[in-house]
Amino acid sequence: MSALAFTLVALLLVGPVPALLARATWPMRAPRAAVVLWQSIALAAVLSAFSAGIAIASRLFVPGLDGKPTATITSEIRVLGWPLWLLYVVVFALTLVVGARLVIAVLQVAIATRRRRAHHRMLVDLLARSHDSVPVQHSTQVNDLRVLDVDEPLAYCLPGVRSRVVVSKGTLSTLSPNEVTAILRHERAHLRTRHDLVLEMFTAVHAAFPRFVRSASALDAVRLLIELLADDAAVRAAGPTPLARALVACAAGRTPSGALAAGGPTTVLRVRRLGGRGNSIAFAMSAYLAAAAVLVVPTVALAVPWLTELHRLFVV
Repeated sequence: MSALAFTLVALLLVGPVPALLARATWPMRAPRAAVVLWQSIALAAVLSAFSAGIAIASRLFVPGLDGKPTATITSEIRVLGWPLWLLYVVVFALTLVVGARLVIAVLQVAIATRRRRAHHRMLVDLLARSHDSVPVQHSTQVNDLRVLDVDEPLAYCLPGVRSRVVVSKGTLSTLSPNEVTAILRHERAHLRTRHDLVLEMFTAVHAAFPRFVRSASALDAVRLLIELLADDAAVRAAGPTPLARALVACAAGRTPSGALAAGGPTTVLRVRRLGGRGNSIAFAMSAYLAAAAVLVVPTVALAVPWLTELHRLFVV
């Protein structure tokens, strides 16, 4: 039953639960806590999947006629029977596949993303002007700012060890000083708190699970939430109105793959949020408690039974 329970929990945490949470509106008022909750759900889903495999593996070591754990395939089949033995082996193999896919996905996402960013950073350094050519009020505390000779307003950042904040000439000429400050603080918030690593984790987990059980809602929701976190940092520096105007101006700007942009398809939703109610401490505390419960409760409730079974099998 522990293996079945772990499997059901894993399936719920990669499918229905993300779909329901993605439709909720309260995360808009507690983005940081909501990101923590999403991370807890993803981690609990991975742990539950692995725990299901371990629980299955423990069932393969059933007590033999002498009361000791069986150690050969023939003895396991004799005790369990072919149908049950095959079921255990198939489920255990699927768990190993998920684990292998997760490792591969982490490596693929990390390598591909960094290659794209390195290539685009090289192009930006070759084609763009440095921050020295930007008016002082725009370039203060932004030593890695680059300005593209493009009339269309755009702003994005390239995270990494040699990070870059990229804006266009149109951004600097169109926006007011306060609006430029807001957009730069938005991008710097992405770099300072490494939002790109959060996205990489969710991308890898999404790729690791089979398509018929996973939900794309988690990726979309987390993308929005990290933009909200960067928006909050910009609001603290320049206020909501300058940020809203800057977001609208940069909404149509195209962004290279692997970058984090100020504009995008969620601009309207984010601008509406700036004019609404602020963040809620009550929602945030509830989300933190839910995140702790997602990790602790299934672990305690489901892990104890099969750990007890392992103790019974192997401890004389």
